[in-house]
Amino acid sequence: MKEQVVVVDDYLNRIINFGIEYAPKLLGGIVVLFVGLWVIKFITKTVGKSLAKSSIDSSLIPFLKSITNIVLKALLAITVMGMIGIEMTSFVAIIGAAGLAVGLALSGTLQNFAGGVVILILKPFKIGDFIEAQGFSGTVKEINIFSTYLNTPDKKLVIIPNGPLSTGALINYSAEPLRRVDWTFGIAYGDDVESFKTAINQFISEDTRILKDPAPFLGLSELADSSVNFAVKGWVDSPDYWAVFFEMNEKVYTRFPDYNLNIPFPQMDVHVQKQ
Repeated sequence: MKEQVVVVDDYLNRIINFGIEYAPKLLGGIVVLFVGLWVIKFITKTVGKSLAKSSIDSSLIPFLKSITNIVLKALLAITVMGMIGIEMTSFVAIIGAAGLAVGLALSGTLQNFAGGVVILILKPFKIGDFIEAQGFSGTVKEINIFSTYLNTPDKKLVIIPNGPLSTGALINYSAEPLRRVDWTFGIAYGDDVESFKTAINQFISEDTRILKDPAPFLGLSELADSSVNFAVKGWVDSPDYWAVFFEMNEKVYTRFPDYNLNIPFPQMDVHVQKQ
């Protein structure tokens, strides 16, 4: 009976000693936990307000707030466990190994994720822009965190991963307010050059969408095998580019005969000598 009393007393002493030793640490950890959660909530809310006032895309704000919240809570958890007395070396090593394994397994997805973040922050293009990238051309319909959606001119939906899109070459045709329209028109050898200039200048003056400043350009570019080719250039507002391009081509085709101009086609002169 006495031995049992001794054993019980021994357990009670151990519990009391454990409580005396770890109670302050546990109490301090609880205090740090609650204060830390309040601070994290305040920081997350402040970050959200700052991002809302910045030029960052609105679809990226919830994600950045979540990342901030998760990282701060993970640091708080590690701090509290260290205060309580839990050995963190092995725990951190396990987390690091697990993170490495997940990172390797999801390397392609993470690359697209990082590319989406870069696109949403740097904004090389926006919804509604007409771009050319990764062998495709189209109007940007949607920008997600992992991929970008394009509508091609013939109404096909193209989904491009953000990883290669953020690191590869890209042409944004809508980035500038003005675009230069380039034409190459050919007339037959023997046609009057002044008549050609008169016709083109007339066509340009008729179209109010072709800007006077910068001034249009017209110059002889090539003496080809079957035609005399001229380079014609004019500046327009970006949305008017294709309409002006096609209408000018139509005018040249239908109205060149009015100026005694001929649109040449490939031809070959054959000289036959009779012996």
